[in-house]
Amino acid sequence: MALFRIFTSIHQVDTTDWQRRLASRYPFLCHAFLAALEDSASIGGDSGWQPMYLLSDELALPCFIKQHSYGEYVFDWSWAEAYERHGLDYYPKLLCAAPFTPATGPRLLSQGKDISAEQLQAALEALAHLCQRHNWSGWHLNFFQPSQQALLQQQDCHVRIGCQFHWRNRDYATFDEFLQTFTSRKRKNVNKERKKVQQQLTLTRLTGDDIRADDIHQFYQCYQLTYLKRYSRGYLNEAFFQQLRTSMAEQLLLVRASENDKPVAYALYLFDDTTLYGRYWGSLDNYDGLHFEACYYQGIEFCIEHQLQRFDPGTQGEHKISRGFEPTLTYSAHWLRQPEFHTAVGNFCEEEAEHVRRYQADAATLLPFRADT
Repeated sequence: MALFRIFTSIHQVDTTDWQRRLASRYPFLCHAFLAALEDSASIGGDSGWQPMYLLSDELALPCFIKQHSYGEYVFDWSWAEAYERHGLDYYPKLLCAAPFTPATGPRLLSQGKDISAEQLQAALEALAHLCQRHNWSGWHLNFFQPSQQALLQQQDCHVRIGCQFHWRNRDYATFDEFLQTFTSRKRKNVNKERKKVQQQLTLTRLTGDDIRADDIHQFYQCYQLTYLKRYSRGYLNEAFFQQLRTSMAEQLLLVRASENDKPVAYALYLFDDTTLYGRYWGSLDNYDGLHFEACYYQGIEFCIEHQLQRFDPGTQGEHKISRGFEPTLTYSAHWLRQPEFHTAVGNFCEEEAEHVRRYQADAATLLPFRADT
C-alpha cells in the first residue's frame, strides 16, 4: 500500500506543492479556497468538517472527517437512519470532496496526469485502512470527474449517479445567437423575462479588483437574509467571502442588481479556464425574474464573452431546463465498512441509477432548442 502522509490543515502543505498536484485552476480545491475555509472556521473546530489531507509521492486527496452530512449535496441521510435503527454509528465518516460544493472536479489529485488503476487502488485502500483503524463507517468520494467512473466501477465501491443541469457553450458569439437555437415561443419567454427585470433594475458584472470589501459585505447581507427567509442560515460567514476577495479575486464574478443606484441583490460565481460555477445568491426583496437574470442569464453572457465552455449553476432546479441548461449526470463513489450495509447501499445505487437515467432522458425532452439545432 502506498504511503500517505496526513496533514490536518492546508497550511501544513506547501502552496506550490498543493497547486502542482491540483494542476488546474479548479477553484474549490485550490490552496487559497481551502485556506479561506479554515481561516474563517467554516471547517475545522466544531463545524463537523475536520480536514485530513492525504499526500503520497504521486497523489493528494482532500479529505474530511464528517460528523454529519450537511453541505455535501449527495444525500445519505437515509443510510445514516438505517445505521441508527440497527444500533450502529454512521458518523464519523470519511469524505473526499470540496466542502459545501456540489461541483464536479478533480478529487484524486495527480498532477494533471491520468490516474492509473494501481494508483486509484492504492488511494482507496488508504481510505479504507483509515476507516478500519478509526472505526469510521466508510468513505465517500463526491462529484468526481466522469473520466474516472470506469476505473472506480472496477474497485470495491459503489458508484452513485445524480442529475444536475449545465449550460454548454457551442461557440456562441452573443446571447442572442444562443437564443436563436430556441423555439420561437421559448425565445420570446426569455426575452420577455429579461426585459421585465432590466426595465426595473440595473445589472452590473464585477471581477477582480473591481470587487470591493463593501460589495462583499452587502452581498453577504443579501445571502444570509435569503437563508433566513427559509428559516435557515448559510454555511459560510463573511470572513470567508472577504478572504476570497483578497486571495482569489481573479477567479470571482460578482453580479450586482441595483434599483435607483441602491444594491438589492447579488450573485457570486467562481470560474476557471473552462467553467463558470454559480454558487451563492441573495436578495433584499422579491423581484419577479431577478433570480433567473442574476444567476443564469448573466452567467451565460459571461461565459460567451470569455469563451468558457461550460456553466455549472449548482444543484437541482428543473426551471433551468427551459432556459437551456441540459440534464447532466454527476457521480459519487461509496464504500462502507459493514459488509451487509455495503451490499445494501450497492443495491440502492443500482436501483436509483435506473430512475436517474430515466429522469435525465425525460428532462432532455423539455429542452427549449429547435429540432434542427
